[in-house]
Amino acid sequence: MDVKIGKFFDSVGSFFGGGDQIPWCDRDIIGGCEREVAEAGDSNERKSDSIMRLSWALVHSRQPEDVQRGIAMLEDSLVNNTSSPLQQREKLYLLAIGYYRSGAYSRSRQLVEQCLEIAPDWRQALTLKKAIEDKIAKDGVIGIGITATAVGLIAGGIAAALARKK
Repeated sequence: MDVKIGKFFDSVGSFFGGGDQIPWCDRDIIGGCEREVAEAGDSNERKSDSIMRLSWALVHSRQPEDVQRGIAMLEDSLVNNTSSPLQQREKLYLLAIGYYRSGAYSRSRQLVEQCLEIAPDWRQALTLKKAIEDKIAKDGVIGIGITATAVGLIAGGIAAALARKK
């Protein structure tokens, strides 16, 4: 019985807690990536690799301003796209992570779909797609709950007002 109750509370906790498997990144890692970009010099390949690592760190940050900065960097690199399909897939995926972290789930889903067009069996993209769909469904359930509560409170207020008049 205690095990069933424990599982119930764990599932409720994961429902409201998010529970995705996407890693987070600390500020010190971002700082190291920024130094690496600054030290990359004129080598295009080294600078490009450093910028990709910095973009990864930024979109995995807990700080919304870092995530936005990572999104901007990735969008800029996609506009000037001279990369291979593999690099484009990576950039699209990181951009999808950034939008997921910032709460723009429909945009994130569009980008994941583009990743899956390039690599249909890519496990990371499939995992992110499931996390996005779960988050959209969860937000819908929470929205329905809030709406039902509001309707119940209004109906209760009207009923109380009518009862008071009689």
